[in-house]
This record gives sequence, structure tokens and C-alpha cells, in this order.
Amino acid sequence: MFVSFFPQPKLFFSSAAIWSLAAILFWFFGGEQLGAVFGMPPAAADAPPIIGIAILLSKPFLWFYLYFAFCVLVFYAFWSWYSPHPWQRWSILMTAVILFFIYFNVQVSVAVNAWYGPFFDYVQGLMSGTGKSTNGEFYTGLADFSWLALVGMNVQVVNAFIVSHWIFRWRTAMNNYFIENWGRLRHIEGASQRIQEDTMRFSQIMEDLGSSFVQSIMTLIAFLPVMIQLQAHISELPIIGAVPQPLVVAALAWCLFGTISVMIAGLKLPGLQFRNQRVEAAYRKELVYGEDHADRAQPATTAELFANVRHNYFRLYFHYIYFNVVRYTYLQADNIFSLLILGPSLVAHKITFGALNQISNAFGKVTGSLQFLLTSWSTIVELQSVHKRLRAFEATLQGEPLPDIDQRYLARQGAEDPA
Repeated sequence: MFVSFFPQPKLFFSSAAIWSLAAILFWFFGGEQLGAVFGMPPAAADAPPIIGIAILLSKPFLWFYLYFAFCVLVFYAFWSWYSPHPWQRWSILMTAVILFFIYFNVQVSVAVNAWYGPFFDYVQGLMSGTGKSTNGEFYTGLADFSWLALVGMNVQVVNAFIVSHWIFRWRTAMNNYFIENWGRLRHIEGASQRIQEDTMRFSQIMEDLGSSFVQSIMTLIAFLPVMIQLQAHISELPIIGAVPQPLVVAALAWCLFGTISVMIAGLKLPGLQFRNQRVEAAYRKELVYGEDHADRAQPATTAELFANVRHNYFRLYFHYIYFNVVRYTYLQADNIFSLLILGPSLVAHKITFGALNQISNAFGKVTGSLQFLLTSWSTIVELQSVHKRLRAFEATLQGEPLPDIDQRYLARQGAEDPA
């Protein structure tokens, strides 16, 4: 699954993690200030926040774009020299483009959250009669949001298009790799299904799950500092009282509770899904044999095989009952949890309308990121099932040394343009 698309996967992913960590640490411990050398210094601490689309074109942001591009090109140049791979443009460069677009959209969300505060405070003044304005000023405020929404929407559309192509390239690489070794794999039960259907399902799940996971991590990183700034409005938590970092503590505790609850409720699901795929494969194989042999796929045999399918699905449906009870109960409670946390401060008149919208939005972004496992558990279960089958499939290729095979595969792939 990985050697076909990534150069030396174990070393590649380890080096990517180390390089990313080094780049992040350097950014926070001097890299951000380094932009001043090139005329793009960070924003002054006492500078008023930039509201609207202009924040994304400000000098600190432009410096980050250049810094990100430099780090990616250095990493790409190293792997192009150290271990050339026919799919390296997609597995390295296009991966970086996708990560950048996800980061950019997260920053659009942060900019929208910054717009909430002054605009809804302005609306509160209009509603209470304490503020004066004109129609032009009101629609100018709305235009700031509209530009952010328009840019974010278009970037998201472009990124979705690129991700779809990126995933299909990965599927193509897996398909070509398995076909290259078809002579050693064809005798395995369900070999055709694993090459055609399982690689398709693996790529489709990775398209949805991978993008969501990366976006959750970046959203968490971007919105935690925002929430820390906004919690100056919060004096205490219900029942618990005054605690340091109240919003962060509440978000972490709430999401940890939900994630652990759902994981415990869903412990049996991956194994049940895997068993379902096995009985489905046995039933399908008998039907395929029946297409060419009159003595196969007889009613008694197919009835028994389908009874196994029925039994496994009914057992899976039963276990999903309590899993869904836990999951949906938690998600419904999550809709009002932020208001529960803000209750004492609202009653004490310590939060304005703008601050309420900013805190609610930031809190929702952070908890949504932390709840990734909870909201994606069913998809993760399906991915685990597909991954188990493909790993079992690949085990055949691990029975003898692979370097020569891999080099032969890479050489043949390199003769074609993988794009």
C-alpha cells in the first residue's frame, strides 16, 4: 500500500515527522522574526488586529508562505537525490500543496472568528440603541465576511479537486504494484477483489478520513491560542468554580470523556466488520464459480453462505445499537455544552454578544477537532477492515526479499509518466 507510492515508507514518514517538527520549532524560536530581514516582520504586540481578507495578504502571512515553500522544497530535493521515486511529485509536492490549502482554510476560519467579535458587538449596539450607523457601514461589515467566505469556499473546492486526483494516483500506484506481482498473488482467495475493490475502498476512505484528520489537527493548533485569549471573559466553570485556563480544561475534559466513551462502546466493531467481509467474500466467490461451473452455487450451498452473511450482519447491527446510543447522546449534549460553560459569565454580564459568538465558535472548533475519533469511528472501523485484508494480501510478498522486485517495479514505472 505504501511502498508503491512513497519512497522507503518507514524512513520517509519518520523523516517527514522529524523535519516538520524541526521546521515548526525553528519558526516559533526565531523563524517568524527572521522575516524582518526580508521586510516581512511579525505584527507588533500592540498593533490592532486586521479584520477581513487583508489579514491573509499581510506581511507576516506572506513570510510564512515563503517559509513553508522553502521547507517543502528542501525536503523534496533531499528525497529526490537520496531515493528517487516515480510518484515523488505526487507523494511529496502535491501532499505539501494539500497541507497548505488545508492550513489556509483553517486560517480563513480564524479570520472569520476574529470578525465575529467587533461585528456582533456593533450589531448589539444597534439592537440596544446605544450605537449609531449607516446602511453603508453595516454592509461594509458584511462584505468583510463575504470576501473571507468566498476565498475560503474556492480554496476548498480547488483542494477537494486536488485531493481526489492525489488519492487516485495512490490507487494507481497500488494497482500497478500488485499487478506487477500478480504471478505471486493470483492464487490467493479474493485476489481480484483486493486489487480492484479493496484498493478502491482504501483510497476513498483515505480521501475522506485523511483530509478530515489533518484539518482537525491544524484547526486545533490554530484555535487553541485563540481560545486562550478569549477565556479572559470567563471567570469560573459551573460546579467546579475558578480554575486556570477554564475553556481549555473544559474542552479537553469534555472531548476526552466523549472519545473514551465511544471507543469503549465500539471496541468490537472492527473485528465484526472484518468477519463480515470474510463471509461476503466466501459468498461472492461461490457465485463467481457458479458462473462457469454448473455444479457450483447450488441452492443449498448459497443458502448456507447467505445465512452466514445474514447472521454476521444482524450481530453487527445489534452491537451498533449501544454504540449509536452513546455516540448520538454525546453529540446532542455537545450542542449545548458551550452554553453550559458560559452560563455563569453570561448571568454576571461579563460577555458581550460579539465575545459570545467568538467563544462559541472557537470552542466548537476546538472540541470538533478533539472529537475526530468520535465522529469518524465508523469510517475508521471500515478502514481497519480494509487495511487488515490488504495487509494479509501483502504478507505473501513478504515471504521472500523484495528489494529486487521493488526496483524492477520502480524502473518499469519510471519509464512512464505517472502524472
